[in-house]
Amino acid sequence: MVKVVKDCPGDARLPDGARSGNRFRYAISMRHSQSESEYALHAYRRPNWRVILPTVETQDIDWSAFGDLKDAARARDFGFVIRRARQIGGGITQGQLGQALDLSQAAVSRLENHGAGAYNMETLAKAATALGLPFDLVGLANQQANRTSSVERREFLTAALAAAAQPISKATAVTPEWDNSQAASLRIATSSLRRLDSTVASRDLSEAVKSHLRLVQTIAGEAPDGAHRSRMASVGSEAASFAAWLAWDMADHGSARRLYGYSIKAARSSGDALLTAYQTGSLASFEAETGNPHEALRLVTLARQQLGADLSPLASAWLSAIEAVAHATSGQHRACERAMKACEQNAARIPDADPVAWPWIFAFDERKIASCRITCTARLGQPLHTRIGEEQIASALSSGHDKQRALLTLDVATGYIATKEIDTAFMLAQRALQEGIRLRSGKITERARALRRAYSSSRPPSIVREFDDQLHTVYL
Repeated sequence: MVKVVKDCPGDARLPDGARSGNRFRYAISMRHSQSESEYALHAYRRPNWRVILPTVETQDIDWSAFGDLKDAARARDFGFVIRRARQIGGGITQGQLGQALDLSQAAVSRLENHGAGAYNMETLAKAATALGLPFDLVGLANQQANRTSSVERREFLTAALAAAAQPISKATAVTPEWDNSQAASLRIATSSLRRLDSTVASRDLSEAVKSHLRLVQTIAGEAPDGAHRSRMASVGSEAASFAAWLAWDMADHGSARRLYGYSIKAARSSGDALLTAYQTGSLASFEAETGNPHEALRLVTLARQQLGADLSPLASAWLSAIEAVAHATSGQHRACERAMKACEQNAARIPDADPVAWPWIFAFDERKIASCRITCTARLGQPLHTRIGEEQIASALSSGHDKQRALLTLDVATGYIATKEIDTAFMLAQRALQEGIRLRSGKITERARALRRAYSSSRPPSIVREFDDQLHTVYL
């Protein structure tokens, strides 16, 4: 059933008891009919009318009981998940969902028929909130942010639509009330900023992220009770982790460690073991990459302990990959190979396992494994082609993340140095360094310097001298 609400003037003729001050709302309910969507659509376009989306008591729906939803989520076909959720809950058309997501009906149709692949995280989060879906079924972290009651969810959507429809001059001051929407909105903002990281310089993002983190901390300080403080702690943990990532990219290792430490502390305060393990693993990855393998291995062990029996194949594969890089950094060939085999074995189990929501979901697939093996080969100083094939190298370098692709290109170049293919190595290194300069990435520049230290010659060829000139003129 759709409800259309009209904000009526005080002298309107309404049933007894409907009046509330000088203005009151009169809900007109209609049975679902062919003309209902058209009626609702007209209401959206009229400034004094707004549509309350139909809702169902999704708290009573056991989403895990629907095997096709789990299968689609596992295959990352989140469009199918959204379509089935509409069918299971009933009452919401594509057009009505589109209004809540600020999309056209055609765009919602394309979303639902998109199939497996990359999706807009903000759109998925909004759709999950509107439909009452657990976030893990749309490939996002499920921090209970979308498990609001149907009334809360309806009011959230209604308020958003009303704000869009009303002229600014008619806006009135209201006292905000705490609900789950604060955490959900802040988490979406963090995800939106994170998506910019692949193509935007960290120095350009850093101030915005720091301001966002301060806002999260301010709002968290106003949380009225333990439940909201816990929820806001998880949001703060995610924001701090991203700020740490940017500091790392700017080669500010001191700030990166401090922010990762804050993210772990906040995750513990949230009571979320999965988030705590993720942030601990993120710090382990940082330590492995920056030359502290023993600390990295200690943190990997701690992350596994934090997950305990809940250690999923995805988490196991990811932690084993970090472990492999740590062993490679310390020159432990056999230990590195054991960790890589564990990584591959766990990755092979991921398709058959239940979907697991990391704070920022990522696919741990063959490309991820190939990238890890390339990095380990470079750290061990081994010839690249004896450890990994051309197809795997090409797959690893197909990443859409500009910074990660540049870092991996430098690892590939290091592998070519081991086979004495100097021209190829430094041609690749030049391209990667150009990306680092464009993105003003201290991490890429430091990796380029490490590559240069790996090559020594009393009479370097011209391409190496050109690389030296390029490297010496870098000011980040």
